[in-house]
Amino acid sequence: MNLKNCIRCGRVYAYDGFSICQQCRRDDEEDFRKVKEYLNENPGANVAEVSEVTGVDAKKIIQFLKDGRLEVRDENNLLLDCERCGKPIRTGRFCEKCSLEMQRELNQAISRKDPNNIPSGKIKERMRIADKYRKR
Repeated sequence: MNLKNCIRCGRVYAYDGFSICQQCRRDDEEDFRKVKEYLNENPGANVAEVSEVTGVDAKKIIQFLKDGRLEVRDENNLLLDCERCGKPIRTGRFCEKCSLEMQRELNQAISRKDPNNIPSGKIKERMRIADKYRKR
């Protein structure tokens, strides 16, 4: 069992892929629920207002936006910018155009590394080299 300290509260917990313990995640979910309920009742509220009324830190609310859990309704968004091109966005970290470009680049990189995509001549060359070293 892999034990770690929670980066937020310092408690020791069984590492499960998250950098914070289950109690801190529950606290985050409770904060998210408060923010979501307030926004459902007051759709035009800004971050400062939501933070003041709910008691949830503004940084945490912005993180909810970056995580894609909340979306800015205002067309004149000055809160979030695409981390790649700087264009204003409503949610997440990247605009739709940059997301599609990065996905395409990743797929191309993966297909280049796929051993099944190597031309047969190169496979034969590698086999000969491997055989050469085995004979020594």
